Amino acid sequence: MKKVITIVGLGPGGSAQLTLEAWSLLQKAKEVYLRTLHHPVVASFPKKLVLHSFDHIYEEKKTFAEVYEEIARRIVELGKREEGVIYAVPGHPLVGEASTQRILALASEEGILVRIVGGLSFIEPVLTCLGLDALEGLQIVDAMELAARFHPNLNPDMPTLVAQLYERDLASEVKLTLMNLFPDDHPVTLMKAAGTSQEIVRTLPLCELDRGEEFDHLTTLYIPPLPSPGSLESFQDTIARLRSEEGCPWDREQTHRSLRHTLLEEAYEALAAIDADDMDALREELGDLLLQIVLQAQIAVEEGDFSLAQVIAEIDSKIKRRHPHVFGEVKVRGVEEVLHRWEEIKKGEKGEWTLSGVLRSLPALARAQALQERAARVGFDWPDEGSVVAEITEGLAELRNVRGGREREEKFGDLLFSLVNLARCLKIDAESALRAACERFSHRFSSR
Repeated sequence: MKKVITIVGLGPGGSAQLTLEAWSLLQKAKEVYLRTLHHPVVASFPKKLVLHSFDHIYEEKKTFAEVYEEIARRIVELGKREEGVIYAVPGHPLVGEASTQRILALASEEGILVRIVGGLSFIEPVLTCLGLDALEGLQIVDAMELAARFHPNLNPDMPTLVAQLYERDLASEVKLTLMNLFPDDHPVTLMKAAGTSQEIVRTLPLCELDRGEEFDHLTTLYIPPLPSPGSLESFQDTIARLRSEEGCPWDREQTHRSLRHTLLEEAYEALAAIDADDMDALREELGDLLLQIVLQAQIAVEEGDFSLAQVIAEIDSKIKRRHPHVFGEVKVRGVEEVLHRWEEIKKGEKGEWTLSGVLRSLPALARAQALQERAARVGFDWPDEGSVVAEITEGLAELRNVRGGREREEKFGDLLFSLVNLARCLKIDAESALRAACERFSHRFSSR
């Protein structure tokens, strides 16, 4: 007789939410192992049923991962018995139940059959409470996974359920993550014990999420979509429609090259908004710049070259690879070491170190500073600010002694290059400084 592990879903609440199959199994069983006794339906179990709980393991282990690993290991060992084992979990065994996944993996290695007796998950009572259709893009995320992130892995144009919001401290972490995507006053709904006689439902602003008392293992958070489309996916769909046969004739005619000037223009307009410290303008200009990026990516999709997802995946991988002090175990002592390591990593990726990565199309001042910064990261630099000032003084003297022609132009270029070096030593962006000086002159001239 093949040994069997039976995993039973106990539903989200009382006995009314227990399936007939699960109830029949519990009535016939002699004993059952529970992940936790803290579940409303346990009080309704048959009196003759011997109950074993793994609640003590939560006190013995430091992390939930260790808890679920230990539970899974013990269940698989019990499953090797002739009579097998019945393991009961809240909700549905395959909805937010990490111990089930580990049992399935370990049992497969041991050649033990696993039978799943499904149960009502927390999702169905919550949908009933909210009057939602799960097929309308519903996203489901675990509260602990969300809290561990710095930005939510969510589409803000779709409804979201955050499961297992079991304590206030966790709610605080979830709130901080969500506020990186949603406005502080975005309305959210807390639901405790949905579908039971103890059901509590309360809607509040996101910024007040952690001020309530409705937190335990039966608490779920609902986040409605933003009032207006705000996701990258929605914007991609807009651009794809513009480029479609049903779209705009002008947009359909554009190519990578025809949009080159517009891309550069939008970048400069964003810089102008930054220089003016105008956040409303910056928001608008970043949108215009994003339009150019998504439009370029859509053209590439249509030509079979690459997708925006590939663009994002490549830059995400590059950023993580070049920040081993953030995404790895490397330790750094400051910004200078970070920049030096950055160049060393790039050298390892490309096989050699050159200045070819600095674009010739950059404005001359910006290109000069970029060249100098890149060279400095690998040790090719002036020893101090005084040395740069001495170089400028010498350059001025040489310029005065040159009568004219090409040599004068070269000396003047060298002097400008040295001035950019001084700007770098003073932590000044030379391009921005000159742009601001032009604006001041323009204003003075207009006001005369």
